[in-house]
Amino acid sequence: MRSTLIVPLSATEATDAGRFGPKAANLASLGQAGLPIPDGFCLDAQAYRRQVAALNLDASARGAFATDDPSEARRHALRMKLELLEQPIAPAVLAPLVAAWRDLLAKTGALTVVRSSALVEDRFGSSFAGQFESYLGVELESEFLTVVRACWAALWSTRALRYMATHDLDPADTAMAVLVQPLVRASASGGGLSRTAGGEMLVSATWGLGSSIAQGEVTPDRFELSADGEILRVSAGRKDHSVACLHHQAPTTEAVASSLVAEPCLDTAQIAAIGRLLRRVEEVVGMPVEIEWALDDDGFKLLQARPLHLEAAYVPDEIWLQHPRLNGHPAGVGWAAGRAVVVNCECELWRIAPGDVLVTRVAGPSLAHILPRVAGVVTERGGSTSHFASLARERGIPMVLGVSDATRRIPDGAQVAVDGVAGIVRWMR
Repeated sequence: MRSTLIVPLSATEATDAGRFGPKAANLASLGQAGLPIPDGFCLDAQAYRRQVAALNLDASARGAFATDDPSEARRHALRMKLELLEQPIAPAVLAPLVAAWRDLLAKTGALTVVRSSALVEDRFGSSFAGQFESYLGVELESEFLTVVRACWAALWSTRALRYMATHDLDPADTAMAVLVQPLVRASASGGGLSRTAGGEMLVSATWGLGSSIAQGEVTPDRFELSADGEILRVSAGRKDHSVACLHHQAPTTEAVASSLVAEPCLDTAQIAAIGRLLRRVEEVVGMPVEIEWALDDDGFKLLQARPLHLEAAYVPDEIWLQHPRLNGHPAGVGWAAGRAVVVNCECELWRIAPGDVLVTRVAGPSLAHILPRVAGVVTERGGSTSHFASLARERGIPMVLGVSDATRRIPDGAQVAVDGVAGIVRWMR
């Protein structure tokens, strides 16, 4: 008899966001609608709660946000993270979990992906993009159990706790489900926005797995489509490395052949196909969406869908139009001006004062804590569907990504204007 803690992703039951988190539930809903998703199963958030109870952690969970003493709060959070990460999984959870994982391996023959699916993420206004954990290419049973525990512990990571504090969320009031799927052997991956401020659709793409886009490490290809799916503009990115998926080997980072760095990952038919999928996902979710996708030998697979935050375009004062400009990939919201602070290392983040504009090479989701302080962000790498762009959108922070040589061309300390809808950065000489 199968445990009620484990539910196949293909089951109608898996669409229950209260048990499996919106990430897993949204994906299950897409599968129910006939859209292509990888196989897999969900581990109920109740398993996390049972583990917390088995380890006698309830008091520490409540104590992390219930005290005004920062050192005591840190001790509670650290205990939660370490105990969840290091202690064995309770037998009532362990047995069905291992059985389900073995069944998935036997069925697919593929390495697995283990993904956090918190009950509070992938909601409108609180995406938690990049704040939790995903593990790609899991092969050994011991490794699998470790990363499941790591997904639970991710609810208590410093960056997740900072994010929750800014959204008035208490980690003791929520729980972590886990999504387990076969690894897609992707030749190309990316993201998509079903709607932009201009009413168009946007698709981004890179070679291999999509983690390099999510982390903002490459400037992806950018394909703009009309609401009806007509291809309007194709802009090749700078994809100098990829996360490759080789047969029965864990994903590895590899250099991209020079001939492919600026070669679009998708042809015309494939761009049109992902455009059709974007429209269908929006129909299923019932609102504009942001998706993640992967392309293998069998076609496109949808990996994630979350609600999309949109804002109308802003018309700047004409004086700004007379100043130098750089173009990039817009995150999709906002217009702001402020003092440019060029940062080449995270150790320099202390220089940023409230209302400044951060100018840097790469901005990953680990920098989410800086967003409440800045007026805008400019990066040399990344694209509109990176995790950091998602976080900027939900906070209404204008951001332009993939701006070539931004840290060299924008003077430190200059007054800059960031148009997060048009994808334009200007500065005063």
